[in-house]
Amino acid sequence: MKNLKSGEFLVKETESSNVFIPEEYNEEQLMIAQTIKDFMAAELFPIVDQLDKGDRELMSATVRKAGELGLMGIAIPEEYGGFEQSFVTQMLAAENIGAGNSFSVAFMASTGIGTLPIMYYGNEEQRQKYVTKLASGEFIGAYCLTEPNAGSDANSGKTNAILSADGTHYILNGQKMWITNAGFADTHVVFAKIANDRVLSAFIIEKDMPGVVIGPDEHKMGIKGSSTAQIYYNDVKVPVENLIGKPGMGFRIALSILHMGRIKLGANVIGASKKAITDSVKYANERKQFNLLISSFGTIKHKMAEQVIRTFALESAIFRTSSDIDDMMKELKASGMDKGLASIEAISHYAVEAALLKVYGSEVLDYVADEAVQIHGGMGYSAEMAVERGYRDSRINRIFEGTNEINRLLLVETAIKRGMKGDFDMAGPAENFYKNMETCREDKVEGESFFDQKLRYIRNYKKVALILIHAASEKFGKDLLREQEVINNISNVMIQIFSAESLALRVKKLAESNKKSNIEIYKDMLAVNVFDAAGAIYKNAVDAAYSTCEASEADKMYKAIKSLTCVEGVNVKDARRRIADYLIEVNEYKF
Repeated sequence: MKNLKSGEFLVKETESSNVFIPEEYNEEQLMIAQTIKDFMAAELFPIVDQLDKGDRELMSATVRKAGELGLMGIAIPEEYGGFEQSFVTQMLAAENIGAGNSFSVAFMASTGIGTLPIMYYGNEEQRQKYVTKLASGEFIGAYCLTEPNAGSDANSGKTNAILSADGTHYILNGQKMWITNAGFADTHVVFAKIANDRVLSAFIIEKDMPGVVIGPDEHKMGIKGSSTAQIYYNDVKVPVENLIGKPGMGFRIALSILHMGRIKLGANVIGASKKAITDSVKYANERKQFNLLISSFGTIKHKMAEQVIRTFALESAIFRTSSDIDDMMKELKASGMDKGLASIEAISHYAVEAALLKVYGSEVLDYVADEAVQIHGGMGYSAEMAVERGYRDSRINRIFEGTNEINRLLLVETAIKRGMKGDFDMAGPAENFYKNMETCREDKVEGESFFDQKLRYIRNYKKVALILIHAASEKFGKDLLREQEVINNISNVMIQIFSAESLALRVKKLAESNKKSNIEIYKDMLAVNVFDAAGAIYKNAVDAAYSTCEASEADKMYKAIKSLTCVEGVNVKDARRRIADYLIEVNEYKF
């Protein structure tokens, strides 16, 4: 396999020819994206204010309209009424849906976590009975995991299922909260413990089953059009045939589906981010202060250019990983694995990248949405402007699909575990770089090109990450996860590395293929991003070093980190101005 395994990017390089970039979408993928854009323009954007008033019926009807167009079946095999598109296509669809504020939350919850547990882990009868209707929009799905006292620690949930004396059904009791689509979902994927089991099982419950009680919608900061409520299950009789998979499989199902939800959220926020950038530049190109358009001001250009750089880097990283997942899906299916299991196994394999991209994506959107409000000034604080809603709606993404704090821990822990299991050799290079930290820096070679330089810098950044991982693992051992501040530092370094490398590979491939006539703009993005990454990595690495090692060893690490993050200066002002000037000229995000 030409693709790297999950987390292996820390120790190996990828050739630009081996990454997928969004400029390579085929005609069918572009057509699906356009269908979504047309649907949003015609059916969604005219009613967003009405949806934000919490109109359950209107949201339900809008989601079902998307189903009638086939948009809810993009990930579903043809035999269950779907279109069985590639994972890249699914992610492209998620990106474009992401511009839809609350609608995107309702849509993605149904098509993702509300449908795919049944698709991936259900049996043929369950797929025919439920997935076909979920794919068409006849049914809308919900995912019911969180409880009042079981959030990030999902396995501590108290919802219980007892097998009836005649063995025909389970009697399920419990309470779920923060359930997206609760107000109108037809099917619920509910996680509960059977009898005295220590681990969860998963069940399909229909909203009309006796004992299902839906609470009122929560009053939320954002995504106000999304129905979010508590659901109470009081002696609900669940047929035994509605158990998904086997007893005790629920926790595995929940974790696998969360990996999928995380990476799709990373795609979702791209659409919201691009919309916020377009809203920003359109306003900046109309608003005058001191008899000048504010788009001519250097500070505004800085903000818009940084919005673009971060969004373009996120998009590069998302679709790089999505293509890797597609390749693994094909391999697993070719080996004879059931297509549903092959899909979720491939997604679950890239757990490191899923957690990383969820964190990075949600924080990119938060930055973009915040600066969009700032560019609008006082008007950005007014509910008349789209950026006000975008700002409020963006905030949930750092909490959805596992908080960013949990995901930062997961991405480091999972990468280390993968290395220890032998998926790839992390311990060897990490120990080697740690022992030789004074001399492991890779220096400039004669005739080095622009791209060679940036990729060399990134290789040096990887050495920083590996030195930190080795030092922290040796110092804290099994207690490493208790040192959450250090884990956060390492995760921040990994995020900077993966996003910078993904951006570098994309821009290099663009340059090699002549797909962009204005390639210098993209090289400006790369130059600024890699330069800024050096500073962010330096700060996090030094903090981790002095939080991990004794003073003398930390001083030694400090010198190595300083050397490994030492890069040539970049005129970031002019580079950002060139990026912003292009954005201002086209008056929308079109990179």
